[in-house]
Amino acid sequence: MNTDERAQLQKVGKSFRIDGEFKEAHRIKIGHINETFAVAYLIDGREVRYIHQTLNTSVFKEPIPLMGNVLQVTEHLRSRLSQESATDLDRRALRVILARDGKPFHIDAAGRFWRTFLFVERVKTYEAAETPAQAYQAGLAFGHFQSLLSDLRAKDLAVTIPDFHNTRKRFQRLSAAIDKDDVKRAGIAAREIRFALDQEPMVDVLLNAHARGEIPERVTHNDTKFNNVMLDYETGEAMCVVDLDTVMPGLVLYDFGDMVRTTTSRTAEDETYLDRVELEMPLFQELARGYVESTRAFLTPKEKSYLVIAGALITYTIGIRFLTDYLEGDHYFRVHRQDHNLDRCRKQFKMVRSILEKRDAMQRFVDSL
Repeated sequence: MNTDERAQLQKVGKSFRIDGEFKEAHRIKIGHINETFAVAYLIDGREVRYIHQTLNTSVFKEPIPLMGNVLQVTEHLRSRLSQESATDLDRRALRVILARDGKPFHIDAAGRFWRTFLFVERVKTYEAAETPAQAYQAGLAFGHFQSLLSDLRAKDLAVTIPDFHNTRKRFQRLSAAIDKDDVKRAGIAAREIRFALDQEPMVDVLLNAHARGEIPERVTHNDTKFNNVMLDYETGEAMCVVDLDTVMPGLVLYDFGDMVRTTTSRTAEDETYLDRVELEMPLFQELARGYVESTRAFLTPKEKSYLVIAGALITYTIGIRFLTDYLEGDHYFRVHRQDHNLDRCRKQFKMVRSILEKRDAMQRFVDSL
């Protein structure tokens, strides 16, 4: 970290309700969207760590209602956990640190949008599940997250990204990107484009079920990647669900589908050795077991019946998002190498094939739970 960045973080910290002496800071993540820094302060003789994070307002165009959602959801989670007599609350739910003016964000002189959280200590995240036990913990964590929010009215939250998981609209945008081919990449991605177009019959499965009233709208996370669950260093227990920027009204099936996408293969999201990419049944079984156990209080039989197809559909949806961004010139997802989004797309599409091949066995297992 250079001197300018350090000075900027010191200045940012003074804008939040942190009464301590700035000690040190370092960058901990350069994600697809935001930048994240861990910052330590001395408060009453002890070190307390916080997260200062920028919010990419070119992606999240309505940051103020987004942070309103985050604040409302974290306070609701912490209240429900307290009712359950949960211990170690600051490791089980994020705590938003308010700015000096009482808002859950600060906008600096350059117009950058900042927010601050208490650092969650003694936890670790993984890019991919390493064991069935970890998959089980992910299912428990996201299912418990949904359960804690099941009494929060979806209509009370802002829709921060309209149609975020609307696969039909994602498909339409992909089709437009193919037709325009502004950066002349359609030829390179011809095989992926053909696969994407061939899956169109799957596009409306959840949308139609919701339109028929078979599955309800709830408060959902909408970005349930495995690395958004923090696991205890020592016990491996799931402690905290993070990255709440997309918490808003949605379908729980979107969340479970993304869990299948990111938790049932021991490969990274941008894995390039596609022979390694497949859905591993032991990982799926433990993921589903944990999820169903923690959602029994509210999950309907109809929602349960769509869990498997949701895995294929959301994996496909993320795949066409990567493909669309590749065809449009890599404007949404942060890329670190040439054709990075195309590599991400190829990984997702290989997973879709694997899920569809194993769909019947997966469904029999879910039905047994």
